[in-house]
Amino acid sequence: MTRPRVFVATFLQPSARAVVEAACEVDHYEGPGRIPRDELASALPEYDGLLTANLIPIPNELIDACPRLRVISNNGVGYDNVDVPHATVKGVLVCNTPGVLTAAVADLAYGFIIDLARGITRADRFVRERRWGKEPFVLGTDLRGKTLGILGLGRIGTAVAERAPTFGLNVIYYDPVRNHSAEDRGVAIYRERDEVIREADFLTVHVYLDPTTHQHIGARDFDSMKPGAYFINTSRGLVVNQRDLVEALKSNRIAGAALDVFEIEPADPTDELLDQPNVILAPHIGTATHETRLAMSELAARNVVAALTGGTPEAMVNPEALRAGRSMA
Repeated sequence: MTRPRVFVATFLQPSARAVVEAACEVDHYEGPGRIPRDELASALPEYDGLLTANLIPIPNELIDACPRLRVISNNGVGYDNVDVPHATVKGVLVCNTPGVLTAAVADLAYGFIIDLARGITRADRFVRERRWGKEPFVLGTDLRGKTLGILGLGRIGTAVAERAPTFGLNVIYYDPVRNHSAEDRGVAIYRERDEVIREADFLTVHVYLDPTTHQHIGARDFDSMKPGAYFINTSRGLVVNQRDLVEALKSNRIAGAALDVFEIEPADPTDELLDQPNVILAPHIGTATHETRLAMSELAARNVVAALTGGTPEAMVNPEALRAGRSMA
């Protein structure tokens, strides 16, 4: 029997490569940086499966041009690089890697929260710039007794909420789908969205990017926040109107922000955001630990193999696509 063909458009850990190569005929993109769009468009029609990253766009016309394609397996929790309803209609399964990255992203969110509160990054600059002993260091703030507001109480948002008692934080949240399990366990208290934004001393975002969340945090929300509040985003850059955030930072409407994600990645070198002293910036490192990246690679590999060999992938965004699935060419 002919083995299914898989194109790997992103870096995979060696153990994950072995998983795919044991079951499929595999070709890898070996070039520098992200695969060029024209190169992916030229190669993909010959393959049954694509193992990719959620920063590589898969437009509808590319899916339409690939009659053999049966699965797109993202090495990441996000899937906004694919029009999932369109993929479903075309019988293309979309998989991702939730769960295995939850702890790493939640830990980073707390790294940001602590840094914003205590000014660790500011302190580092203060020492390196030889200002220590010449001027006073601006005091930070305690976490204990403060309110942590969470927008989105899914896996990662819940993990953030569960860590809060260690720091003495009170947790409120908003999610259009209430997390009654977390509420019943005393992990977080539900509030309406505007209340969470108004009451939070630290507002952290953990939502998927879709049409309902695209740039849904903007000037009105920043104007509603406490003047001394901080904003944290480790979800997707495009859930925030970045220009409105820059204005809130420039005017000191909010005390500061910490971002792991941007509307354009890598960040535009001319972006005013990079020049604001009251924002901490990171290059999308939420999952950047050895353990997490290994687990993500291996799950993405298992997903694509299962989808192409008659199994059931562990993480499917649109399982209904299995019913409309394309047959092997």
